[in-house]
Amino acid sequence: MKYNQLGKTGVLVSELCLGTMTFGGKGYWKVMGELPQDEVNRIVKTSVNAGINCIDTANGYSEGLSEIMLGKAIKALGLSRQQLVITTKVRLRMGPHANQVGLSRLHIIDSVNDSLCRLGLSHIDLLYIHGVDPITSLEETMRGLEDVVRSGKVRYIGVSNHPAWMVMKANGYADKMGWGKFVATQNYYSIAGRDVEREIVPMAMSEGISVIPWSPLAGGFLSGKYTRTNEVAGDSRRDSFNFPPVDKDKAYDIIDVLINIGKQHQVTAAQVALAWVLAQPGVTSVIIGAKNLVQLNDNLSAVNLKLSAEELQELNQVSHLPAEYPAWMVNRQLLGRFPE
Repeated sequence: MKYNQLGKTGVLVSELCLGTMTFGGKGYWKVMGELPQDEVNRIVKTSVNAGINCIDTANGYSEGLSEIMLGKAIKALGLSRQQLVITTKVRLRMGPHANQVGLSRLHIIDSVNDSLCRLGLSHIDLLYIHGVDPITSLEETMRGLEDVVRSGKVRYIGVSNHPAWMVMKANGYADKMGWGKFVATQNYYSIAGRDVEREIVPMAMSEGISVIPWSPLAGGFLSGKYTRTNEVAGDSRRDSFNFPPVDKDKAYDIIDVLINIGKQHQVTAAQVALAWVLAQPGVTSVIIGAKNLVQLNDNLSAVNLKLSAEELQELNQVSHLPAEYPAWMVNRQLLGRFPE
């Protein structure tokens, strides 16, 4: 397991990060997984023993139950708080009342206090804003995040599911006011979903912000269980929950290559898909989730797979992202920029 620098901070995080969306399975989140506490403990223990030091959760996962179970696992396993980088999020609805949702200063402060109670911890290492809140100004959100950082309850802040221009605008407010800026951006990124490469990844690399991909297997679609001749896996959330969206015709072409390369290395298609994401520029830590130890151990093994330049090129070609304006115009105009 390698460790990479988190943004411009002095913090190092493992190249794989354990995701906890499968913990609990309460309400809407049941389709993601229903791991009981004893299984959660085993998943966390196996991950930490493999070298993972970053664990990602969110207040909204299983309506707060994921945070509770993670906190219990940390305590039951006797893990040192200083060996872990715990990340959680704020934005999703956490109750029926008008202000129990969003990115207002009020809700950020309330949510951090509630998350700490559920986790049983004194601080959060990295707090992400989980999505866009169209009725709260970015300036207010950044002030609310600064408040929880200065209180000592949060160490660093990150952003998730935001367009690049919003990240830059928010960090602009922070820079102007002398507040903490985003050090990481958490986004959907897989070989079947490369949209972040248009604006978000270039922005992050330019600004020294870590890219933390979620759903690197496209919700299980790239596990190798799905092919053109086998469109239903029978044991995957994809069978009933088609998220994140993928272009299936293109994805099947990608899966064919993943399976072929996997056979050459005697590994699963999932490991090849994860190894591809791990090899992408700007990527700091890739979030993996699992419903059982078999899935977890398979995902953990991806760090041992080193794809050749030829294999990466083959994967890049089959998953090629067509240029959109203004990218194609920029590329066209660059042709005459430098002397022969």
